[in-house]
Amino acid sequence: MAEYDRLRDHMVDVQLAGRGIRDKRVLEAMRTVPRERFVREGLEEFAYEDSALPIEEEQTISQPYIVAAMIEAAEVEPDDRVLEVGAGSGYAAAVLGRIARRVFAIERHPALASLARERIAALGYANVEIRAGDGTRGLEQEAPFDAILVAAGAPEVPNALKRQLAMGGRLVIPVGDTGKQKLCKVTRTGETRFDVENLATVMFVPLIGEEGWQENR
Repeated sequence: MAEYDRLRDHMVDVQLAGRGIRDKRVLEAMRTVPRERFVREGLEEFAYEDSALPIEEEQTISQPYIVAAMIEAAEVEPDDRVLEVGAGSGYAAAVLGRIARRVFAIERHPALASLARERIAALGYANVEIRAGDGTRGLEQEAPFDAILVAAGAPEVPNALKRQLAMGGRLVIPVGDTGKQKLCKVTRTGETRFDVENLATVMFVPLIGEEGWQENR
């Protein structure tokens, strides 16, 4: 465990703070959550490298820098209600749970959702809830959300997610083709008004669902 603690500190100091992540809450949360508990068995030794790793169901756990950058861009505050679309292993939801008051995360693969739920429960993160379903439709019964983060690339910003933002809420989502996307920040400024800012070029797995790509893509 001491070795993982050392590697986690190195990740935060070099890969995150060293590359421009400034939000102290994000840095502290990522210094706290054990990423080695969220990777596939046998890959624990690679948990703190700055790279995506394969997880079950042919999906990936995003590289630590991208997780930090997206949470920082979403400006997550301690009293926020947050939605994450594409929970995957549950790692980003766990990090968000160390910052926000309440976190809901949706994963379209039931097996992944179940594994993420087990990991979250084992760590005692009681303010994080993992659900299985179509994340492109959001989670209307729990809306509005102060921040929504999407960990998969969409052809365009799903209207359901925009509608579920609180006034002033922030949505961070990769938008574009399946090969390469623009990481966009959408801020709700009025009933039907949204400001859009392009943050970076990224590459995520496709966002599959009713308001995303089709399954056979």
